[in-house]
Amino acid sequence: MGEPAGARPKVGLIGWRGMVGAVLIERMRAEGDFALIEPEFFSTTQAGRPAPDVGSGHGTLGNGYDLEALARCDILVSCQGGDYTGKMHPQLRAAGWDGHWIDAASALRMNDAAVIVLDPVNRHVIDAGLAAGCRDWIGGNCTVSLMLMAFGGLFRAGLVEWMTTMTYQAASGAGAQQMRELLAQMGVLHASARGLLDDPASAILDIDRRARAAFDDAMPTAAIGQPLAGSLLPWVDRDLGNGYSREEWKAGAEGNKILGLSGDPVPIDGLCVRVGAMRCHSQAVTIKLRRPATLTALEQVMAGLHPWLRIIPNEVEATLACLTPAAVTGTLDIAVGRIRHLAMGEDYLTAFTVGDQLLWGAAEPLRRMLRILIGR
Repeated sequence: MGEPAGARPKVGLIGWRGMVGAVLIERMRAEGDFALIEPEFFSTTQAGRPAPDVGSGHGTLGNGYDLEALARCDILVSCQGGDYTGKMHPQLRAAGWDGHWIDAASALRMNDAAVIVLDPVNRHVIDAGLAAGCRDWIGGNCTVSLMLMAFGGLFRAGLVEWMTTMTYQAASGAGAQQMRELLAQMGVLHASARGLLDDPASAILDIDRRARAAFDDAMPTAAIGQPLAGSLLPWVDRDLGNGYSREEWKAGAEGNKILGLSGDPVPIDGLCVRVGAMRCHSQAVTIKLRRPATLTALEQVMAGLHPWLRIIPNEVEATLACLTPAAVTGTLDIAVGRIRHLAMGEDYLTAFTVGDQLLWGAAEPLRRMLRILIGR
């Protein structure tokens, strides 16, 4: 990075109070990252107030719109969102700042000059970017990152001819307010039938009628837009006008860029669905293999990519105990199970995977990219 030997790089952090930012700070504390840097916290709304104490005493929050203060940092890490990136990143570059920009937002992901970072999967792409002088390091879409953490080994081995992925995305993927509203919706459903639930002799169809009525009469939907508790929403992100949601487009576009295959892309496609889980995204995939392979061989290839992958036996007890959002929430585990060939032949594979999208789908790739840049 060009600092004198022993110097700690100055790292500015913006957007650290939001959901992804808070998880990032939590992980940086846990891994001792703050001892390796000179941190400075910025805020777009609370400049001048005390900054969080990360081991070196309380400082003062800088102004997240102060170009001169931001430009004094060697590295900036932003979890503030795409609007902030769109406003501040070009101004900093135009002013001559040549530091490293690490970002959770999608605004710069598909820029030719940016690398989407997921180092257990694409360290070779990151290293090529470093050698080429890249300065923009962007976290990928949470669902795409989790999919590649699960099946990136098959792509690296050249085994994937095409893939479909059907997602089951948690409320937290939409934001903190959606998580709160999902819980409120759950409460409304319970309250609508509480008296009948307390009576063991009550008829289930009466309970069902009360719950169905609550969807129309009492369900809060300001954040989510529709009832999600007791339901699901088979559309995530905005309409691209061609039958695709933007979330569905990201699978192929971002997935191939992460893998370094944009020049010769592998078709990756499917549908994205929001479900009533609080945290962790799940996906069911179908993979057309380039050649037949045994399940044992495929599992070995998947498990060899990184140490966080957990192969779950395709058995009832193991699946229900280990292959759920409840089982992996708050962990770095990427669980993959229900692995079997399809009836079409041994060159067709199906599997199910689940991972915490606030970790490997958001915060952890940023934290690890920071470590790569500071060389520790």
